[in-house]
This record gives sequence, structure tokens and C-alpha cells, in this order.
Amino acid sequence: MAKGMIHNRDVFLENISKNLGRKRRMDNVGQPLKQLQPQTKVFKNLSSDALLKKLKDQCKRIHTEILETDTASLTEVLADLISVHGNGPIVTSEDSRFFDYGLRIFLERDDVLTWDPSRGQENIDYAERSNVGIMFSDITLAESATVVHFNDREKARSISLLPTTYIAIIPKSTIVPRFTQAAQEIDKRIAAGETIASCVNFISGPSNSADIEYNLVVGVHGPVKVSYIVLLDR
Repeated sequence: MAKGMIHNRDVFLENISKNLGRKRRMDNVGQPLKQLQPQTKVFKNLSSDALLKKLKDQCKRIHTEILETDTASLTEVLADLISVHGNGPIVTSEDSRFFDYGLRIFLERDDVLTWDPSRGQENIDYAERSNVGIMFSDITLAESATVVHFNDREKARSISLLPTTYIAIIPKSTIVPRFTQAAQEIDKRIAAGETIASCVNFISGPSNSADIEYNLVVGVHGPVKVSYIVLLDR
């Protein structure tokens, strides 16, 4: 993967060194290692079950419904949840996990559109008219009840942003303590040669905003409702 160009770097760094009154250091330059790193210790020793409990507790604070199911019951649970939210139109992504977890029948519904980059603007127009958008979470943060999406051409961010209701399917194995571990996981995947989408989105429940008097309004500039389905895959 091609790296971005850095322009005028040497001139910039030489100017900084000059103003600091020393020569520019050209070798043995590494990332500083901080003695205290509290960001790595929060929830560090929690089990996957304990992390799930933290996730569920935080969902109550961010106005997000959370359900649990296994692979065998996922299709039924998803269909029931869609019905509760008023059914379709539904927009979803081209994601192999829909097949891996037995959701082929769901994708064949008449009111479901799978995002296809070749359709261009038609995808966005459909997402705007959709009542429900559905995607799988790539990484999930227990501390803030945040789902992380690696949004690319097939898994567009419009799916989670434009419909009235957003449903995130969360494999339990994707749950990590917090943002720190999410960043570490992304670095690990890149180091292993995996291509990560340039657009990575962190979504914590429905959109909301508060005025100067702290009056909270939910569903201002995005999904009015958000539901999580935790898939007990481990």
C-alpha cells in the first residue's frame, strides 16, 4: 500500500531544532515510553463475560437496547427485532458474516437491499428511505458500548448513519475493554499484513445532542434508535 507524501519535512524539522538551540537528531529516534500507562489497565483482567456485563450496563446509559442470542436463534431474534422497529425497508452490507452466521434467508427478504458499489447514488437514496440499517461490529468497546466499523466500498458508513433505526450484530469475540485495545488490535492487524479500511467509525448508540442547559435530545442527526444483538460465539 502506497504511503502518503510528506512535503517540506526536513525544512520544518530543521527550523524546530534551530529554535530549540540544538542540532537536529537524525538517528536512534523512537517513540517515547511513558512510565505510567493507565489506559492499558482499565478492565485489563476482566473475563469475556465480565466485559459483556460492562457493555450491557453502559448500553443503559446511552439509550441502546441490547439483546443476546446464539447462532441457531440469530435469524429469529433479528426478525423479531426488525418487526418491533416497524420492519423495512432494510439496508445492509456485503459481509461474509451474514452467511457465516446463517442469515442467508434474511438477505433474501423482499425489503432488504445489500449495498452494491456499482449502484452508486442508488445505494444512498435507498439508505435514506430505509427504516433499518444492519451491520456487524468489527471491534466492540465494553467501556463505552461502542461498535467499531471498518467502512469500505462494500460496508458503507451510510448503512449505520442514514436509516431511522440501526441494528449492530456484535460477535462476543469482538468485545475488548476500551479504545486502547481497539487501537492495538488495528495496529496488530496492519502489522500482520491485513488491509484496514481508511474509514474507521466508532458508534456509541443513537445520535444525541444537548443544549447549554444540558437538555438531552436523542436522534438529532442520525439513527433515532439503536439496538445491539450480542452473538454468543464463544
